[in-house]
Amino acid sequence: MIAGQLKPEQFDGYPPEAKRLATSHIALLRQLPLGFLPLLLKELIVYDWKFPAERKELDKQFTYLASLSPAQFDREMSSFSGLRLSPELENFDWINKPGIFSEQLSAHLWATHQIDTFRAAAVGYVHKVNASERHEPLPLPRLGIVLVGRGVTASKHPLFRKLRPQGVYFKQVNADNAHKQLMELLDERAQAHPLAFGHWYIDGSTSDTQFRSGVTCISYASLQSVRTVLVDKIEKAYESGMGSEALRTMLAEMRPEALGSKALSGDPILDRFQISLLTEGSGTQIYSTTFVQWAAREALRRAQPLTLFARFAPRQRERSMKEVLAGTLLTPGLDPEGSLIDADMGAYYTWLNQQRLSGSGESRFLVWFEDHNEVLAIGPEVARGAELDRPIVFEEILKQIA
Repeated sequence: MIAGQLKPEQFDGYPPEAKRLATSHIALLRQLPLGFLPLLLKELIVYDWKFPAERKELDKQFTYLASLSPAQFDREMSSFSGLRLSPELENFDWINKPGIFSEQLSAHLWATHQIDTFRAAAVGYVHKVNASERHEPLPLPRLGIVLVGRGVTASKHPLFRKLRPQGVYFKQVNADNAHKQLMELLDERAQAHPLAFGHWYIDGSTSDTQFRSGVTCISYASLQSVRTVLVDKIEKAYESGMGSEALRTMLAEMRPEALGSKALSGDPILDRFQISLLTEGSGTQIYSTTFVQWAAREALRRAQPLTLFARFAPRQRERSMKEVLAGTLLTPGLDPEGSLIDADMGAYYTWLNQQRLSGSGESRFLVWFEDHNEVLAIGPEVARGAELDRPIVFEEILKQIA
């Protein structure tokens, strides 16, 4: 089937908002080449479960494409139109299964040496879309907070080495009541600047902290029953001889109801997000440190929050995948010291991902060796590459980045 033959009723299987958007832009969709259209539909088919920031990005694509003159439209789509597709791809059900089409298209482009052409066209398209709209200023600077080392009594591991060039490393911090101050700061920001999915708390263990409305909370422990079901499904898939590609497809199509939706939040957008953390992340089902790092990455990339608070916790000791699957999620013992090293690197990656968002020049970041006196702070008013070896109270540091 070619795009020019699209009919509104062919989107009846889409969720309500996705269907509305597709049918309202049916004339535009009919003009798009097959090397581009299913990739747009891959994002559109999950529109109902996207965060507001993601919906805005997709809406922006439709606005940009609709604004082009016929000549501009042809030039923009020329590289995609020129791709040589196989009959199998052309005859595939790309309307209802755009995600699988995307995977098969990628394999085809690699095999036919067209991937560089496609990548260059895709990068150029994204740059033009982003340049087509003026970015609104943020209501307040973004703030990232990361806690590492929970449960570690002492460590010789030199912390924050990758982050030290970006800010001040405080070595003698009086951190009494620091955890409460950070929680209150998150709560205050959420109350002062309410925004759907704009303020996040991610915990590597269980979250017993009560926030007022406006803070999105997820934790590793709250998903234990879901993780148990998922690991059991993965184990059975391996035993059946399922290949890696088929397993990946199975995980990508996993829905909350298949994993025990009663254990989730009840918010369809947040529930889909939590499931994606476990089905798309590698090791997020097993290791809490991996879960926190991946959850922070995906929350920043997808929700683009103003505030993100990630608290790492001790993970289980590493075992072979065979041992993990054989024992499902039985706890073999925790590894606080190893978890600290994981979390230290996770904090660095979280900062990098925050810097990829708009307003990075004004963003703030803080990482604390929990229940110890080591803190690193980054911000426009904070010196870079400095160390402070004199005593300082935690509240003074907060004033520099809040």
